[in-house]
Amino acid sequence: MVAGVILFLAARPVTAPPVRPTRRRRRSPYARLFAVPGTRAFAAAGLLARLPMGMLSVSGLLMIAGSRGSYALAGAVTGTGLAATALAGPLTARLVDRHGQARIAVPATAVAVLGSLSLLLCVRTGAPDWTLFASYAATATTPNTGGMSRARWAHLFRDDPAARHTANSFEQAADELCFVLGPVLASLLCTAVAPEAGTAVAAALLLTGVLLFAAQRRTEPPAAPVRTPSPPAAGRTPAPLRSRGLPPLLLAFLATGAVFGSLEVVTLAYADAHGFRPAAGGLLALQAAGSGATGLLLGLLPPAARPGRRFLGCVAAMAALLTLPLAAAATGAPVLLAAALLTAGTATAPAMVTGMGLVQSRIPAGRLNEGMALAVTALLAGIATGSAAGGWAAEHLPSPTAGYGVPAVAAALALAITAAAAVGTARRP
Repeated sequence: MVAGVILFLAARPVTAPPVRPTRRRRRSPYARLFAVPGTRAFAAAGLLARLPMGMLSVSGLLMIAGSRGSYALAGAVTGTGLAATALAGPLTARLVDRHGQARIAVPATAVAVLGSLSLLLCVRTGAPDWTLFASYAATATTPNTGGMSRARWAHLFRDDPAARHTANSFEQAADELCFVLGPVLASLLCTAVAPEAGTAVAAALLLTGVLLFAAQRRTEPPAAPVRTPSPPAAGRTPAPLRSRGLPPLLLAFLATGAVFGSLEVVTLAYADAHGFRPAAGGLLALQAAGSGATGLLLGLLPPAARPGRRFLGCVAAMAALLTLPLAAAATGAPVLLAAALLTAGTATAPAMVTGMGLVQSRIPAGRLNEGMALAVTALLAGIATGSAAGGWAAEHLPSPTAGYGVPAVAAALALAITAAAAVGTARRP
């Protein structure tokens, strides 16, 4: 039976025909997306597979900090795992581009789940600290389900830029929904059930979601196997990193990831220091809720005529609004901090939606998964850096409030990178 399932998932995917714009009665942009057969199924499976991404880091932080009594160690372990994912992510995505989503995603997920279970056992049995780092690093093979979903939308709507913009907005809102529900569910499981429950449930959801996602063959884009090296005249698909304008975007994503990683650790440590640790997941969920709401609203708007300028404006808004949690935390009032996080979140999804659209526009079609993985890799590397920086700030700075300076500085850095790239583009002939 198992062999049959593997053979089924390894079967050649059915290529869906391109979806072209229609002149029929006007419908909601989101209704147009899900009118295409198969889209609802892979979107639902993708949501299930992505929910653990909002759970695993919070679960790991709470589990390790609770058993070892150190947020610095917990932040370093999760940061190391994310850094390993940043290194392994492009390789996994390249294999997905060459061999297909189903053939690569399922075994890669199995390895990642084993890494999560190893981490749980090492914490449970009091194993040495180095085993925590090794176990979390093993989760680096987790496939980028969000990138694979975006690749499906890009394939289905390859002749419809407006639909791709709406799909990107939906995918970003889906990411944010996972960050709304994930931390809350992880905090509830780790505090009300057992410290290891969050990691165990997240691993089970990840495996189930990826299996269901991989089974949706109708919407899977075709693989692009590597051909035998040919003379330069025949033409070869350039590497995504060589695409014009992509490196500055990746640097901006790196700084934005540092915002997410540091904000998560700092908020958990702040809530712990002020005696409302069980509410930490809810605080993080508010930030993600604000982001998800604005992401969906952005999908109702037409694509920007000048997406680079819109991206700069969104990053500027993010940098400005991320000063609010720092000011609210200084008051010591959880309600004000909750409002500040909700407001600050409203700028992150527009920045990510616009940025991901720019990435897609600058990547060769045959290497879309690899290019999207580079963007996610930059985010993960930033999250890892921010997680470690946030853990250090929470443990070594004189006040937990000061830790909120880390995401504020990271957002300012993202703005500086984006502005410098915009100036360079304007001066280029």
